[in-house]
This record gives sequence, structure tokens and C-alpha cells, in this order.
Amino acid sequence: MISKIEKLISKQLIELLPNNVAFIDRNLNIVHANKNFTNYFGEWKGKKCYEVYKKCDFQCKGCRISEVFNSGSTIISNESGVNNKGRLCHYIVQVSPLKDDDGKVLYTVEMSTDITKTDQIQREYDLLFDSVPSYVSIIDKHYRIIKGNKKLIDTFGEVHGKHCYEVYKKRKKRCKHCPASMTFKDKQEHISSEIGITSSGEETQYLVNATPLSYSEGNVNLVIEIATDITELSELQNRLRKTHDYYVSLIENASLGIIALDENNKVVIFNPLAKKIFYWNSFRKPVLNQLKKILPAQFFDDTGKEAEIANAQESFITTLSGEVVPVRFSAIRLFSKNKLIGKVAFLRDIRQLKELEKQMFDAERLSAVGQTVAGLAHTIKNLLMGLEGGMYIVDSGLRKADAVRIVEGWEILQRNFTKTTDLVKGFLSFAKGRQPKLKLINPNSLINNLIELYEHTAKNQNVSLESCFKDDIPDVYLDPEGMEACLTNLLSNAIDAAMMRDDKNGHVLIKTDLSGDQIIFEIIDNGCGIDSDVIQNIFTTFFTTKGNKGTGLGLLTTNKIVKEHGGYMNVVSDPGKGSTFSMTFSIERLNSIYFNSQNNGIQYRNEF
Repeated sequence: MISKIEKLISKQLIELLPNNVAFIDRNLNIVHANKNFTNYFGEWKGKKCYEVYKKCDFQCKGCRISEVFNSGSTIISNESGVNNKGRLCHYIVQVSPLKDDDGKVLYTVEMSTDITKTDQIQREYDLLFDSVPSYVSIIDKHYRIIKGNKKLIDTFGEVHGKHCYEVYKKRKKRCKHCPASMTFKDKQEHISSEIGITSSGEETQYLVNATPLSYSEGNVNLVIEIATDITELSELQNRLRKTHDYYVSLIENASLGIIALDENNKVVIFNPLAKKIFYWNSFRKPVLNQLKKILPAQFFDDTGKEAEIANAQESFITTLSGEVVPVRFSAIRLFSKNKLIGKVAFLRDIRQLKELEKQMFDAERLSAVGQTVAGLAHTIKNLLMGLEGGMYIVDSGLRKADAVRIVEGWEILQRNFTKTTDLVKGFLSFAKGRQPKLKLINPNSLINNLIELYEHTAKNQNVSLESCFKDDIPDVYLDPEGMEACLTNLLSNAIDAAMMRDDKNGHVLIKTDLSGDQIIFEIIDNGCGIDSDVIQNIFTTFFTTKGNKGTGLGLLTTNKIVKEHGGYMNVVSDPGKGSTFSMTFSIERLNSIYFNSQNNGIQYRNEF
């Protein structure tokens, strides 16, 4: 007799089960199902199981329900179907026999559990686990890898069941500083940098993160290690470190003072030689206000778009102690993607160079003086003979009361006296070591004064004198006395050359010009010109093309004065057509010489 509890179970238990329950006969008809099944798969009455589960018209391929009917055993399988909303679903189904008292299987009971989300999560997990661009391993308490991702296997070889130190390090013992071991002990995350050996025997560096994965009774059972290959990054860091050390060494040992500022004008580089140039004894780098007192103002111009600020120009810097130091100054702006990120100044201390230049110039001058003195003997001898001859004629004229002879002798005396005076003055002008006395004057005013002085003389010699001025020439620092001597020498030579023309149409043009930073004086004549072999000697001692009329010191002295101004001379001549003598001066160099003369008296000159 069926008890009350059995009746209640038979009526209600099927509905209380959280599974989808269906009863199926041998013809695959669903004969009964609970509400869960109906809600999940839809209406089932009068339908075959495959019509409800799969929404298809034929029995599933590989269906095992007949196996249950025949063997009377339970089977479990993972299936995919279509739910009542027409969506693909995944479920685990347990198919069990329902027997009568004789043991004959009359029906099967199918209890299914939806695992759609679980299956999706598992697939996503597996995909992520294998696709992550790191080495991922799950390690148990015995340091065996129970699961590893594809990248780990591809790099280190087979991993499952092997110890982590065997896989990563090809070791036989556990690593001394094992991050997984520390995680098992303190249940905390641990990060360390490690070096391993790949399956091909190559060394690889990686950053490993060990994190607890599962616990049991308060202890860590599994640890997940995620290791990121940093071999290339480490090599890059090493290269960057070497490059950094290389450039630091270059900067620290450079033969130039180097000062670099960032985009905020903060000093980031101030190398030892820069400290030496500035007598900088502080451990701190100078700040902007201090630098503005030291470096040229153009260095702090941030409006320029070009990289170059200054290119090896001679300039002066002033140390904080007030000492003026001559330097060769270069500077550039630094850009990144057309954005200013800083600037760098390069300074070469040229105090010794300037002193050597001065000594060399003095040596050249003294050498020329020596040569001049040696050559004076012959010249003075000729002059003395001329004076003696003149005195003899005057004396004989006086004894004989011959007025004509007295005049003739007196003219000889005057001529040789003038030559002697010119020779002595020229020699003294060349021999003395004179530093230019610079004043701020306009070059055009020098020419005006010279024209007024020589215009009448030139006209008497059938030579027209013309001037051509560059109107926008600024006032510059020049030695008026020295420049007047140079221009006088060149102009008198040009007039002498032009007056030699047979057609009496001599012409001399004296002009000024401005080319960038350079002031140019030019004296152009249409005289007989100068042969190339003569041009090579015109600046040497006692060389003259005027015979007894010249001393050979005019151009030599002119060249010396031009050099004292830091300038240079140039000669262009076309025999039979005329010559052009030019003097070129850098405004910046003239300013430097003036500034230096006000401070330490070092003499400057250009190479000539």
C-alpha cells in the first residue's frame, strides 16, 4: 500500500526539482515533463524529444537514448539545443532508465541543467588564457604546473605536470627566491624579475607576477603566475643606458663648455669645462637670472623658428666675479615635433688663443722690423749719397756765387730730405706696436674728409675723384687715425696709378658698402693695373713699384692697421685696365675689439 509520503513525492517532487525533467518512451515521445522543462524548451505535448530539444524533424545523430533502454544504465552527456526563445543553448543531460517491477525499462528520465552561460564563460576563459600575450601557468603546492597557456608551451616546451623551475629555468631544484613560494607562505602577490631558458636554449628575461588563485581552509592551494617577456625591453634599456653613459661621458669630457636648458629655461647640463670657464664653484647649477648676466642676450630669444642661434662667433661672457672672457660662441635650439624643448650653448675659451695670436702678430711685426732695419742700410746709404751730392752742389755754387747751381743743389737736398722723412715716419708707424684707439664713427664721414683733402691734388694730375656711399651704413668702432692713414695710402697710390694714363683720363672711385655684418671700403682706379707676380709681393717689406719715389712701407703699414682692426685686405687687378683695393671689417669683430680694449687689453686680429 502506497504511503502518504510516497504519494506526495510522486506528485510534487518532479516539480520541486531545479532541473528540466522529461519522461520519454521508446518511440522518443515525451510523455511527461515538469514546468521547468516547459519554460525552458517550450510546449512538448505530442512531440518527439528531438522536436522539442533541437527544434528539428529527425532523430539526432549520435542519439544514445536507445542505449539506455537496452542496457538499463545511466548516461550523461553535454548537449546543444534550442530553447523556447529560439536561441542556442548548452546543457548537461543525465538520461536514466525508469523500470517496472520486472526490471524492464519502460521510460527514460532526462534531467538537464542549463550551462549556456557557464560554457560561454569557460570558452571565453580558455580563449583569454591561451591568447594573453604573456606566459601564464597555474601551479600547485608541489610547484607543478597543472595548466599553462599556449605562449608558455610555445616558448618553454611541454609544461603540464612538470615543476615550474624545470620549465622556466631548466633547473632540478626550486629557485631560492621563488615568487610562487612566497605567495604560498604569506598569501600575498609577489613580483620579481627573472631570467629563464627557452626550449631552444636561449636566455630570456621576464617579469613574473605570482597571485593566489584558490584557497582551502585558509591556505593557498593554487598560484597563478603571469610572466611578461621583457627581453627586448631589457636590451633596449641596456642600449639606452649605454647611450646615456656614452653621451654623458662625451659631455663631461668635451673640450667645449656646454650649457643646456629645457623648455622652461631650467639648466639641465652644465659640464665641467663650463664651470671652469665661469669659475663656478657651487654644486648647484646656475638659474636663469644668473645666466642672463653671463651669456649673450641672443641665446634667450625663444621666438626664432630655426635651430641655429649662433655659429662659432667670437663673443664675450662675463663671469659672476665680473671678469670678461673671450669665447667662441655657438648655440642651437632643440625641437621635438616642431615644438621647442630647449636650447644648448657651446663655449670655447679662446683667451690662450688670443694671447698666442697677439704674440704671433707681435713676432711677425718684430720680424718685419728686423728685416726693415736690415734693409734700411742700403736705403739710407742711397739717401746719404743724395744728400752729400746736394750739399756738394750747393757748396760749390756758394764758392762760385753760382745761383743756378745753388738752386739745383738745394732741390736735390729737399728731395732727399723729404724721402728721408717719409722713410723714417713710415718705419716708425710700422715698427711701433699700436693698439687701435677705437671710436664710434660713420665710415662715410672718413671718405668725405678724404675727398676734400685729395680732390684738388687729383684734379691737378688729370684724375677725376668720385665717391659712392652706402646710405644705411651704421656707425661702427674704428680707429680714425689708423683708418685715415690706410685710406690715404690707398688713395694716393690709386691717383698715382691713374695719372699714368696716356689719355689723361684717370679716374678713381672710393666707395663704402655693407654686406651682412661686414663693412667694406673700396678704392678703384683705371690705371695701368698690377701683374699677378707683383700682387704677391706688394705687402712685403720695402717692395715698391714707384722706384725712387716710394719707400715700400705704405701698403705694409696699411695691411698691419687693417689686421689690428680684425679685418683683411684684398687686391683685384687687370693689367692695363686698373686695380681695386678693398678693406673688409666685421662689425661684430670691431665691437668685440672695442669691448675687449675696455676690459683686458687683449689684441685681436683675423687670419690674413
